[in-house]
Parts: sequence; structure tokens; C-alpha cells
Amino acid sequence: MSTPRFLTLPPGVRPQQIETPAGTFAALEALPVRGIPERSPALLVPGLTGSKEDFIAVLQTLAQAGRRVIAIDVRGQFETQGPDDPAAYTCAALGNDIDAIARAIAPEEPLHLVGHSFGGLITREAVIDGRTKFASYTLMSSGPGPIVGPREKAARVMIREVPEHGVEYLWTNRMEPEALAAGVSDEIVTFLRKRLLANSIVGMTTMTREILTARDRTDELAQIGVPTLVLFGEHDDGWPPAVQSEMAHRLGAECVVVPGAVHSPAVEAPETTAAALTRFWNAAESHGVPATTTTTT
Repeated sequence: MSTPRFLTLPPGVRPQQIETPAGTFAALEALPVRGIPERSPALLVPGLTGSKEDFIAVLQTLAQAGRRVIAIDVRGQFETQGPDDPAAYTCAALGNDIDAIARAIAPEEPLHLVGHSFGGLITREAVIDGRTKFASYTLMSSGPGPIVGPREKAARVMIREVPEHGVEYLWTNRMEPEALAAGVSDEIVTFLRKRLLANSIVGMTTMTREILTARDRTDELAQIGVPTLVLFGEHDDGWPPAVQSEMAHRLGAECVVVPGAVHSPAVEAPETTAAALTRFWNAAESHGVPATTTTTT
């Protein structure tokens, strides 16, 4: 469970609705405080129990480099509506949404795509299907196949308890105690509850099954030729850092390890994360990105 650092929107960040043939998606849009965007835009896609608010701490910094930056709620997540049809929440179906959103945001130019955690499994579908050209691709705290470790156990609890007891039960008995034990402020706890209860139950359970059964598509992704960055916290408790490093090697991708961060670098180390993304995006736009390099920022 990601915990946004703050909920007050910074200057230059505003709520937005992205209209697409696939539906309407709730978003946060960041623009440079002064001047118009001069560089390619970026699309940020959150993880399973997250939302667009997980990127609040990096949006302004990313936009100040001269970009339009959009963070979304995926279908059935928080403020984006979704149907009661499990087929709408597979990685392939959600990947189709990413194609539609990317074309709506930047119909005439490639954009930079970032997928966090389960968002990485969704976004790689859009990259692999080849229908949309991307300026670059970043897998943030995301792995090659099913999630493992403590977050795998949490996902199995979710898939067992939500259909039987409902989301409120999951919040009261698991997520709220974890948040309080971690010292999360009352404001954020209130937001986390509101966000969780707004999610589609069908969407949440289907996406949980997807993250537990995802197949490894690294070799397919490596054939696409999009400049790729693998970025994760040094203490990631989702896909182990060693697994993500190996994935980066297989992709011929740059690999950035964020010191002190766990599974949500944009929340836990926003300035470091924003700096790494901006540098990578600038390099991808100007002359491509060197492959198979590992950086600890």
C-alpha cells in the first residue's frame, strides 16, 4: 500500500478528465508553472491498490523540466469508473486502455510511459502490442512475472477476503492497522480508506489474480527497441531487487536503484526519483540511452 506524501496539489497540478474511446479516466495533470511544455509529455500509471495521487510528490518537479505530465487512475480504480466484468481488468484489456490514453494525450508525438508495480504489467502490454510509439518506457518497482515475497502474501489474502467479506473488512482488519502502526497521519489514513472503498471489487480481485499469475514477457519486450529504464528501491519488498536487476540486464535497459526506498520510490524518495526520470527522458529524446548500466542515485 503506497502512502502519498501529501494530498494538497502543488502549483501547476490540477485534476483532469482524459476522454478516450475506451472511456473517461480520472487524472492529475502537471504543467510547467512558467511557460509552455517544450519537451515530450509523460504518462504515469499506478499500481494495484494505488492511484494517481501516488505521484503527487514528483509531478511538479517533472513538469518543471518542461513537460506536460499526466498521472491516471486505471479502469475501476479510485475516481475512474469500471464495469462489473472481469474481462475488463486483465492486463491485456488494461493495456488497451493505456494505448487509448496515450493517443488522447499526445496524438501527434510519442510520450514517455511509466508503470509502477502492477502498472508495469499493464503498460508493458501497450509497449509490446506496438500500436502506440513511445519515447521511452520505465518499469518502476515492477518485475518480469508474478509478484513474490510479502506482497504476494498480501495479494493472496486480498483475493481470499475481499470476495467473501468485502473491501471494508480488508481495510478495518489489515490495511488500517498497518497504516496506523507505520505512523501515517490521520489525513492520509482518511484518504487511503476513501480510495480503497472507491475501487471496483471486481476490478480489484481480477487485477490481484493478474499480478499473481502474470507471465514473463521480458524477451518480447526486449525486441521492441524502446529506450527502457528499470527503477526500484534498494529495499523493494515486491519483486526482489536482484530479480529486477536481472530483468534490466535481459532488456538491455538502464537500471537505477534508489537508496532508502522500498516499493514506492515516487513517494519515499521523490526528488531522487524525479531526477532519475528527467535525466533518462532527456537522454532518450536527445540521443538515446546507454544500455546495461546500473546506477545508484
